[in-house]
Amino acid sequence: MKRHKSRCDEERLRYLDQRKWAKIPWLRDPNDSNVVTLNIVRHEASRHFRKKEKEYLKAKTDELETNSKIKKKSETGTGASVTLRRVTSLELM
Repeated sequence: MKRHKSRCDEERLRYLDQRKWAKIPWLRDPNDSNVVTLNIVRHEASRHFRKKEKEYLKAKTDELETNSKIKKKSETGTGASVTLRRVTSLELM
C-alpha cells in the first residue's frame, strides 16, 4: 500500500511507534513508572503532531491567499466589476 509522503513521514511514524511501545508495558503492568513514561511519550507525540498540523495549515492558507491575490489581480485587469449585495430572507421566499 502506498502512503502519502507529506502526511506520513519518517518522523511521524517514529512517534507513533514510540507511543505504541510505551503503551505495551503500561497495559501489562499499570504501575506509576509505566504511567509516567506513557504520559511523557504521549505528550511529546501530541506536541509533534500539533506542530506538524499547524505548519501544514499555515502552508495551505498561504497558498490560498497567494492564489486569491493572483485571481483578484486578473479580475481587476479585465475591467469587469463585481458588486455583491445582501439578500434578505423575504427575497428568498
